[in-house]
Amino acid sequence: MAFYTERKTIRKIPGTVIKAVPIPKPQLIQGFGSREQVGDICRKEGFKSVLLVTDETLYGLGLHEKAVSSIEKNDIACTVFHSINSEPNYAIVKAGRQAAIDCNADCVVAIGGGSVLDSCKIIAASAKHAHLPLRHFLLKFAIATGGTLPMINIPSTAGTGAECTVGAVIKNSRGVKNSTVVVGLTISHVILDSELIVKAPKSVTVWCAIDALSHGLEGLMADVSSSEEDIFKSKECVRLILENLPVLLEDPGNVEARQATLLAANYGGNAINTQLAGYVHAFAHSIGAVYHIPHGKAIAWCLLPIVKTLEHQRYDRLADLYCHCHPEDKTDDVAAADRLILEIDGLLEKCGLEKGCSLLKVEDYDKLTGMINSDSINYSPARVYSDNEIRVILDQIRRGF
Repeated sequence: MAFYTERKTIRKIPGTVIKAVPIPKPQLIQGFGSREQVGDICRKEGFKSVLLVTDETLYGLGLHEKAVSSIEKNDIACTVFHSINSEPNYAIVKAGRQAAIDCNADCVVAIGGGSVLDSCKIIAASAKHAHLPLRHFLLKFAIATGGTLPMINIPSTAGTGAECTVGAVIKNSRGVKNSTVVVGLTISHVILDSELIVKAPKSVTVWCAIDALSHGLEGLMADVSSSEEDIFKSKECVRLILENLPVLLEDPGNVEARQATLLAANYGGNAINTQLAGYVHAFAHSIGAVYHIPHGKAIAWCLLPIVKTLEHQRYDRLADLYCHCHPEDKTDDVAAADRLILEIDGLLEKCGLEKGCSLLKVEDYDKLTGMINSDSINYSPARVYSDNEIRVILDQIRRGF
């Protein structure tokens, strides 16, 4: 009860704090094969030496090669660092920082998913400020006075939106996952290239898209003041997923739909920067960590049980979102909100989500409740849940919404 009371008191603080963090405003480049423009971008920006960072899988598939060729055709030195894995840690980031220093990089090009993009934020910050210890850039707020090395980010998944977010998750020197906000992060360009995701497996496509959808939806539901532009982007994030994920379930090679999901993910990243997430992520992070469930799938199980607890507080926002997605459907607020929830429920069913998370165990509820409480302090949700409410929601997730 003490935590619940304190949490209610400070609920709005994260949403206020995030407004003080400068948000990168990168130029957006879109299109199938658009990563081949990276060399021209580097030349126009005056870069002389580039550190291109990717992960072991993409490197093995050669998906970085078009970017490397584009850079080198413009007579710019390019060093490739491909040691990133799915759980980047202190040692990997330290090696990446040294690679950037050794090649005298004045730009970092990141090609990959969230792990690569997050690693590169720390590499770009710490290489620019090589006089500071690496641990400085793994603090809760890592101050990069004067900015970081400029980044050109090319995401290889359509989900996290990490190509534009200021946050990064890296394991510290003790092997503990460390969440950092890089204050002063410099991202000059984001390239959304559907060629990188057009052959993605169904599971990756689905759960990344649901993660993106949750970013837009949670941003709109959060108790954070937002500009009209940010509200529009969050609405578009949801609309683009609702329209294009069903297309990809039927036609995985549809390039236009792939490109649309990349844009949705990017808009979802903007929501994280400006509106934060909420309890869907607090629950999904905790359940995913305990039972080793992919993040997007954990999000899918948690999404509707939590949205339903907020529907009466946020009927107007849910209804407005539904009308944005379906402007031709004129209906009242209550019906519109209900239709949105039913549409999301139907999409999850089409995606093959099982009804209920059978891995969830009642005996773990106390542990999970503590983890969810701890994670929730990063957000400004519309309401704060008591421990008992958290257990009720866990039970709904376990049994199926």
